[in-house]
Amino acid sequence: MPFTEADSVQLAQKNGAVGLDGDKDIIHVMSSGRSGDGREVQLPQQRAPSLAQRPWSEPGFLPLQGGFRDRFLLQPEPKYCCQACRLVLCSPRQTECGHRFCETCIAELLRMPHPVCPADMEPLFEDKIFRDVCCNKEIMALKVYCRSEKNGCREQMSLQQVTDHLTVCPYFEVPCPLGKCKERMMRKDMPDHLSRKCRHREATCEFCQHKMAQTELQKHKDTVCPAFPVACPNSCTYSSSILRSELQRHQQDCPKAQVTCAFHRYGCTFKGLNQDLKEHESSCVSEHLRLMVAKNTTMEAKVEDIKGDLQERYKVLPGLNARLMEVETRQEEMREKSRQVEQKLTNMQKQLSSHSEKLMELEMEVRSLRVVREEVDTLRGAVESIRTRVTALEGGRGPPNPGTHAYGSLETQLCRHDDMLSVHEIRLADMDLRFQVLETASFGGTLIWKIRDYKRRKQEAVASKTLSLYSQPFYTGYFGYKMCARVYLNGDGMGKGTHLSLFFVVMRGEYDALLTWPFKQKVTLMLMDQGPARKHLGDAFKPDPTSSSFRRPTVDMNIASGCPLFVAQTVLENGTYIKDDTIFIKVTVDTSDLPDP
Repeated sequence: MPFTEADSVQLAQKNGAVGLDGDKDIIHVMSSGRSGDGREVQLPQQRAPSLAQRPWSEPGFLPLQGGFRDRFLLQPEPKYCCQACRLVLCSPRQTECGHRFCETCIAELLRMPHPVCPADMEPLFEDKIFRDVCCNKEIMALKVYCRSEKNGCREQMSLQQVTDHLTVCPYFEVPCPLGKCKERMMRKDMPDHLSRKCRHREATCEFCQHKMAQTELQKHKDTVCPAFPVACPNSCTYSSSILRSELQRHQQDCPKAQVTCAFHRYGCTFKGLNQDLKEHESSCVSEHLRLMVAKNTTMEAKVEDIKGDLQERYKVLPGLNARLMEVETRQEEMREKSRQVEQKLTNMQKQLSSHSEKLMELEMEVRSLRVVREEVDTLRGAVESIRTRVTALEGGRGPPNPGTHAYGSLETQLCRHDDMLSVHEIRLADMDLRFQVLETASFGGTLIWKIRDYKRRKQEAVASKTLSLYSQPFYTGYFGYKMCARVYLNGDGMGKGTHLSLFFVVMRGEYDALLTWPFKQKVTLMLMDQGPARKHLGDAFKPDPTSSSFRRPTVDMNIASGCPLFVAQTVLENGTYIKDDTIFIKVTVDTSDLPDP
């Protein structure tokens, strides 16, 4: 049975050998030839599974995978066929065992773990495979039919000439050069397609001469063409001869257009055709004047109302201006207070830094004292040992022992160390007291004094053992007044035995020479309520400038000044002012008008 052209094309499509892609694409037909008697026969071919349905390469001549699928005039000799894909060799490579493969086929074989030649199962080595230039020349000289044979081309050429022929072949299928058109046709049909059939060909509007795609022409006429004739929507006598660009201007003059009277904003209710408007305007002049007068009267009344409203607002402006000035003044005061707070914060940070340094010094001295104490304990142990030995010797009536002299020297040394230890302990206690005072001191003019063991201290006051208690010092600033509070739990003076007496004391400070005297700041004394109601008891006073209690101190502290009858003991002990046998006393000194030293 002869192998026809249709069978060749069908077989090529079955094996994925047909592909198109622009001017560079070609139709791929499986290799075939003719026998000696002129009958078409199919070359014996086997396709590797990995080579099925591969497109041609971008240049349009060499396949991406495997060999050539063109239809040859004569059946190619077996030496021109690839041992892997059984197609005519493309870029032939020869192995060490003498067999030939396409360039892409041998590359695929070499990617296997243990590549072998499929013809004789000999191992393959990449460095022993070479390009067969002579075989490639012979293959490129073989005669083939045009790849557009199925479209009617009867040209024959060498394989090497296929590319040049396809660039001019009138039967080769190419895409429409217009980007939006996706149709393909033979090159010889392209002029007719571009001039008559292509839906995206260039067309010219016969009304405005604007150029556009054929698919957009009708929409252009129906919507935007300025020279397209349109009908008047009012069905006037010019309804079929108006250009679209003139339609809006025609609407203003169209006698059939619906219009309103120009005096409608004054109250005229006329609505009608444009051709009736002039008659209405001429017949209703007096009515229009009356409407305008009424409108004008209304407008004048509104203007008078607005004037009155503005006058009322003008009256309020001075008060608003004064309030604005007051707000600006308060804002400036707040800025100044903020600046002072920032300055106090800076001073507090400096003071804390100095306290940290003093604490480090205290820790170093404590360490040295621990070392001295350990040495003293060692010496005491040695002295006790020697004392035991001396007692034993004296009991044995023996001659005087030299250890007696050592014992005396050790006792002397021990006494000296005891004296040094006592001095260090005194210094340590003093520094510890100073550190506790600094640690609990307040530098904002406020004292919160916590008094524990109220019952015991009250009994000591009743028994006249400890009549009064002094609080820790507090300050109006880092460089301000130094003060404290003094309390008589059993009362003092006329409040003795019935009241708690609370006094304020001005103390001698390190910066008194820089401060203003006498002391003039307002003082508030308060007993804190520890219950949920928070009903604190308090009293306040302004210092008497003539009192010695508020002059610059010449001793550690001035005479106390305050309230002998501050709070009755019955109120104190029956309320919620005592909790866990503890009371809290708060003393506040007003520092708002206190100048910096």
